[in-house]
Amino acid sequence: MPETVIHPSAVVEEGAQLGQGVRVGPFCHVGPEVVLGDGVELKSHVVVNGRTSVGAETVIFPFAVIGEIPQDLKFRGEKTRLEIGARNRIREHVTMNAGTEGGGGVTRVGDDGLFMAGCHVAHDAQVGNRVILVNNAALAGHCVLEDDVIVGGLSGVHQWVRIGRGAIIGAVTMVTNDVIPYGLVQAPRGKLDGLNLVGLKRRGVARADITALRAAFQMLAQGEGAFADRAGKLGAETQSDYVREIVDFILGDSDRHYLTPG
Repeated sequence: MPETVIHPSAVVEEGAQLGQGVRVGPFCHVGPEVVLGDGVELKSHVVVNGRTSVGAETVIFPFAVIGEIPQDLKFRGEKTRLEIGARNRIREHVTMNAGTEGGGGVTRVGDDGLFMAGCHVAHDAQVGNRVILVNNAALAGHCVLEDDVIVGGLSGVHQWVRIGRGAIIGAVTMVTNDVIPYGLVQAPRGKLDGLNLVGLKRRGVARADITALRAAFQMLAQGEGAFADRAGKLGAETQSDYVREIVDFILGDSDRHYLTPG
């Protein structure tokens, strides 16, 4: 592991913990309660503040502001945290805020994510692994994004919304309700239009599982009874782990309604 390098113009406050091989570029500011893992790189003009930990080999690009206080008028200065995993790419002008006491106190971001220029991750959001937020996408407070979610550019996700694993949100979409795993959502006021078939194929999901998912989606869209009733019936019949994941998601606890097939 190479040695840690701090540019002379950077400010690293006393108390900050820097791992091996950290690089802090020109005009960066690192607060006194920040922990930077091994190999983290701050390009230049990066602010990392608050009780923030950044996982190994994460790279943060110029003018990103990471770990500042929430954009929540209920926040009263309580000690809360931001936890970022390993090998993330956090591009220019991205903002990620610490949590709030009322929301559990922690904003979490997993591993291997890509957060393109201008994205926002609000207080108490829980973001999984391999998540991609395209330019200027914004997550409101308390959102949950499971693994392998993609949110298109200029899209917004309403507070408390859950987006299931492998779902994709099209560009310029407002998501106001929960999205089932592997769902495809698009249109200005987000509509569940199908499944993320391209993403499933890229991940090597077996043809039989994709066929089962397509049949399950049709049943959810056109079956008899309420949406939750259709999901319950589907759960009693399916032998696919992927379909079971959708059923468990629908029947799980939620603070929002669901986007249902059109």
